[in-house]
Amino acid sequence: VQLVESGGGLVQAGGSLRLSCAASGFTFSVAAMGWFREAPGKEREFVAAISRYFTTYYDDSVKGRFTISRDNAKNTVYLQVNSLKPEDTAVYYCAAGFSGSTLGVENYKYWGQGTQVTVSS
Repeated sequence: VQLVESGGGLVQAGGSLRLSCAASGFTFSVAAMGWFREAPGKEREFVAAISRYFTTYYDDSVKGRFTISRDNAKNTVYLQVNSLKPEDTAVYYCAAGFSGSTLGVENYKYWGQGTQVTVSS
């Protein structure tokens, strides 16, 4: 099983990035896919998720700015991040889960290595 994130980088406040996560080694179409982030000194936190039925979920802090999507033909999940703020700076991880629930880290079985997003003020 592999989850490989890409698309992170350094961006000014107000800027945008598109994060991608390419999956392999499991049946992508039946997995719930989530994005989490971990800032220095903080716990890993939920950002967004998309169910196998394409239902989306967002943390309140990113609603209206971030958009999660998936392409089952490409086994890839995306996170479009707009209107970035310095407090969005973190390592962003994608994860795959099969429990039927999408919000907590405990519901995800597979994790990627993360991609760094740094937002300068």
